[in-house]
Amino acid sequence: MTLLTLGKMNLLKINKYELFEAPVKTTPQNVKEANEALFNCTMTLPAAAKHCGMTQKEMKMTFLEYLKYHPRTYVSESQQNGD
Repeated sequence: MTLLTLGKMNLLKINKYELFEAPVKTTPQNVKEANEALFNCTMTLPAAAKHCGMTQKEMKMTFLEYLKYHPRTYVSESQQNGD
């Protein structure tokens, strides 16, 4: 195995156009799915941003706006103990 060969793949024969992913169109449905997945901790922020076709900064701002208008679905420890 030489320096430019990794297993059976020759690094000089990688087509850079095949590495590019088609951009995702941002739709309200995609944003809703991503926000709900972030809220339920089933998706990471980078994955959610990619799912929506947004940057991570845009996704953070959208998710913070989502949090303003959706109540929590969990009970904190202080509420359980009656404090």
